[in-house]
Amino acid sequence: MSRALQPFEELVELDAEAVRSWCARTLDALGREREEIDAINVYPVADGDTGTNLYLTAEAAHQAVEAVFAASAPDTAETVRAMAHGALLGARGNSGTILSQLLRGMAGVLAEGCDGDHLARALAEAASAARRAVAHPVEGTILTVATAAAVACAAGGGLVEVAGKAHDGARTALAATSGQLAVLERAGVVDAGGRGLVTVLGALLETVTGQAPPPPDTAAVPYAPREECPTEGGPAYEVIYLLEAGEAAVELLRGRLDALGESLVVVGGDGLWNVHVHVDDAGAAVEAGVEAGRPHRIRITHFAADTAATDGRGERAQRAVVAVVPGEGLAGLCAEAGATTVRTKPGEPPAGDELLDAIRRAHAREVVLLPNDSDLRRTAVAAAERARAEGIRVALIPTRAAVQGIAALAVHEPDRRFDEDVVAMTAAAGATRYAELAVAEHQSFTSAGVCQAGDVLGLIEGDVAVIGQDLTETARTVLDRMLSAGGELVTLVVADDAPPGLAPDLERHVRRGYLAVDTTTYHAGAGAPPLLIGVE
Repeated sequence: MSRALQPFEELVELDAEAVRSWCARTLDALGREREEIDAINVYPVADGDTGTNLYLTAEAAHQAVEAVFAASAPDTAETVRAMAHGALLGARGNSGTILSQLLRGMAGVLAEGCDGDHLARALAEAASAARRAVAHPVEGTILTVATAAAVACAAGGGLVEVAGKAHDGARTALAATSGQLAVLERAGVVDAGGRGLVTVLGALLETVTGQAPPPPDTAAVPYAPREECPTEGGPAYEVIYLLEAGEAAVELLRGRLDALGESLVVVGGDGLWNVHVHVDDAGAAVEAGVEAGRPHRIRITHFAADTAATDGRGERAQRAVVAVVPGEGLAGLCAEAGATTVRTKPGEPPAGDELLDAIRRAHAREVVLLPNDSDLRRTAVAAAERARAEGIRVALIPTRAAVQGIAALAVHEPDRRFDEDVVAMTAAAGATRYAELAVAEHQSFTSAGVCQAGDVLGLIEGDVAVIGQDLTETARTVLDRMLSAGGELVTLVVADDAPPGLAPDLERHVRRGYLAVDTTTYHAGAGAPPLLIGVE
């Protein structure tokens, strides 16, 4: 008789299947209650999406757990770690980010054991970790509910007893949140994030007892439609990104972001973090992440996104992109995407007047400038300043290679607000690592050793990393080095004078060795380096 058909017996300890069930029940419960939780979302921003964000975070955790089960027969420790890691990668919004840290805190203890005493310890560590992750903890929020759940079961006991006490403590604390925050009291609601956490703990209780607990008693707390909820003044943007960085860099980042905005939450560890902050300058928040490490999966939400961008006269501003590119093929590709292009030849970078002329030729009030070469940075800055003096709004994105410019151009949306468009393009460019293959013209000392005239040089991020004899073989080596750090999309830009089979050979190489990586190939035409590589 299968386990699923046997009469339910209360669990003494969580095993891998029980954790899997908890994830699934949490997702189902948040799916049912998502709209109700969204409706009471008034803090920290009345944007009506807390239930949705919690659901998406739980969905990421559930998918991660299902993935480890599809690949093997995981033990409990592997399962709880997958749950926490999935939530970290998929965390959405303020409450979703905090929930991911709660799960991470629990996973660290539950990986050692999953009986009642371990669960009590796990809830205590989760509440503590979540408070540490929030720059300025506020009572009457999900943090309060998490702490109350931990305190209620601190004495430990059997698994069912601990889960029950934690759930009861969370319910009681949730009911009190409306009197702890003025914005909740005015709206007549309990905290939405705390409400979601009660749902998560209710799913855990159902997992260990087989019986679903009743939903929180909110009869005395009327729900307020979103449009009736008072909106507090605050920053214009929510910025969230994953960040690969060390702990020291993250500590410095916390200070920078705390000075930029509010609702700062930084969760994670072991080199991978999820950063959440509300700011007025979204670009500065992303730039701080770039300086701290490698940000990716950047999401920027404007809290008044339904307000159309205008130029002050009720008319939508005209916008253009100016891109510096090597090769006729790339110039045509960028022109098809709507960009005004400036051709560059090896050893002949464009002058400042050429860039200024291109900005003028774009005939736009707003211009995004992509220099696509680190050596052009000063020239581009000067051209942008001269254009601004003529009344043109210019944003310079410091792209250092053509593949970064292509990535930026791919996410360009002229109908977006200018700042949002610039941030999205900057994020896409920053998430693209780049390489170039060139042929040495003479003997030289490089960071990879001495090269001879005619050697093939593989430059990664501007430095010679590989010296080879064959273009295709050197390209494979460069690709392997770049993909060893991860990647989702490889972009190949091939010149006309490259070997005919270069692109197909590299595409096959990626398909064979990196199943989850896609490849896109463009032809640069004449006048470009033999091969440009981008990894996003």
